[in-house]
Amino acid sequence: MGAITEDGLLWDGIVTLHGRVEHQLAKALQRRHGIGLSEYRALCRLSRAEDGELRMQELADLIGLNQSSVSRLVARLESAGLTRRTMCPKDRRGVYTVITDEGRAVQDEAAPTYTETLTEALDAAAGEPSLAPVLTALRRMPEPA
Repeated sequence: MGAITEDGLLWDGIVTLHGRVEHQLAKALQRRHGIGLSEYRALCRLSRAEDGELRMQELADLIGLNQSSVSRLVARLESAGLTRRTMCPKDRRGVYTVITDEGRAVQDEAAPTYTETLTEALDAAAGEPSLAPVLTALRRMPEPA
């Protein structure tokens, strides 16, 4: 068995941190707003997109899902009235998903829960000796331009 490298330890910490935070976010969003974490992320991406619409493949790439998973996700959002599908006017094969007013309202309502839960989860991790160095390094990263 090989020795664990510094990079290996760092990666293990990132994976542990990610898993814990994702679990807490998913639990809070489901309990308080009745939506899953992937649904919330899709609504966020759509709400920030020009005209509130994205191609299905682009949405999949932005939230880290494969094509079939994003199709099921969008179907759930559509059946809840949070998005609708439309065809690309220039390319009739292209399918877009568009956030509805109700979808924007759900995203707006859930955003404080997401932010609060994220901060709480990260602050809790900062108090754990095995995760504190990972979190300190991540929090020192410059904000994206």
